[in-house]
Amino acid sequence: MAQVYAIGDIHGQLDLLRSAHARITADAGTDNPRIVHIGDLLDRGPDSRGVVDYLIEGQRAGRDWIVVKGNHDRFLPRLITNPEWIDSGLASGRHWLDHTGLGAAATLRSYGIDPDQPKDAIIAEARAKVPTHHVKWLKSLPNWYLDPHGLFVHAGIRPGVDIQDQAEQDLVWIRQGWLENTRDHGVLVVHGHTALDHATHYGNRLNIDSGAAYGGPLSAIVLDDDGASLLVEGGGRQPLRPGIAQ
Repeated sequence: MAQVYAIGDIHGQLDLLRSAHARITADAGTDNPRIVHIGDLLDRGPDSRGVVDYLIEGQRAGRDWIVVKGNHDRFLPRLITNPEWIDSGLASGRHWLDHTGLGAAATLRSYGIDPDQPKDAIIAEARAKVPTHHVKWLKSLPNWYLDPHGLFVHAGIRPGVDIQDQAEQDLVWIRQGWLENTRDHGVLVVHGHTALDHATHYGNRLNIDSGAAYGGPLSAIVLDDDGASLLVEGGGRQPLRPGIAQ
């Protein structure tokens, strides 16, 4: 039976990512299941560089891994290629390096960069220490992935807009106009970005960001041809449907 797995927002938590992959591999009964990672690889957690290395190496080795872009995955490459860029999705209007809540310091430290030095020095050191292939890979991540089982995006979609016409800013940032929308989108939308205590199914969408950035678990789910959505945990599969308490 065909199936696809997905993993929520990682945020530099390499150990949790490896554990999620191990649970998925055990569940799938194959060493190369299709796994979609819904973005936010970087920031807040201790090993953003390790996460990027791990995913790049896996793809190069032929792993069936899809990685879509999250809003946090844009900050580091933009620092190197366009260092004055400020993401318009930030209500504060502050630079990544000046916004302590975004987790830039943890990402920089994972690359061996001192985050407590002046901004010009950080930029220079980042350009020297962040591998070029990391920058290219992060910039080239797709904004969405469509599978017969669902549409996988980081934050969500603009309701009523064809996926081909969606703006990247919405796909990586949207909350207002999306989270409260109950319309049928024609496909189950699997997303993260808005951290919850546990993965939650709303009928038309499935949020799998369970707050790994804040000490929560890293959710791994499976969608199969029967239309079932199941949470892959250490003890096996648990149903993940609207109205079922987790």
